[in-house]
Amino acid sequence: MTSNRYELYSHYERVWHWLQAAGILLLLLTGTAIHAPDRLGVIPFQTAVTVHNVLGLILVLNAFLGLFYYVATGTIRQYLPEPHDFISLSFQQAVYYLRGMFRGEPHPLVKVPQHRLNPLQQITYLAILNVLLPLQVVTGLLMMGAQQWPETVSSVGGLGVLAMIHTLGAWLFVSFIIMHVYLTTTGHTPLSNIKAMILGYEEIPHEVAPAVVEVRKTTP
Repeated sequence: MTSNRYELYSHYERVWHWLQAAGILLLLLTGTAIHAPDRLGVIPFQTAVTVHNVLGLILVLNAFLGLFYYVATGTIRQYLPEPHDFISLSFQQAVYYLRGMFRGEPHPLVKVPQHRLNPLQQITYLAILNVLLPLQVVTGLLMMGAQQWPETVSSVGGLGVLAMIHTLGAWLFVSFIIMHVYLTTTGHTPLSNIKAMILGYEEIPHEVAPAVVEVRKTTP
């Protein structure tokens, strides 16, 4: 089966992705040490708190830099669902995830530079970036500044409620990471998606690539 090499991710996108991934994993590690220092803490409690807070701020800064990049380059369109055939394409993708990929059926939507995300991925990323991430940032900042803003913290239920919401958000991030890593193995080969995020390009077979698509191919 012959294939073309398509550039899918720029250098910045790849560096940004891995920095965010490392930051989230370290936040989960330090958050675990804070949540249960006696049973699950692998680093001292105070160190975990300091590192967790600093990492959170770095993650937010990196998120804003990423947003600026995606807006400035127009790449943000990748994350916005298109109304045309959205429901039918989402249904096809759901059927593929639930049944098709276990039967070796072809992917219903071929990933190309202009359309790297399927509708279900777009919805998921929009929910994470617009709901889950802001929720974690706000609850984290309120807990970090509880002494400075006691009335605000009390108005939302106190530290106990904030900690519960923040922990729930962390578990949702864990669930997303597990599913995300698993679904990266459903490309043309089990490692093709991961290689694309490392090297920037992916080998897409002629037999499944669209007949007409304006892309910038990398040299072999």
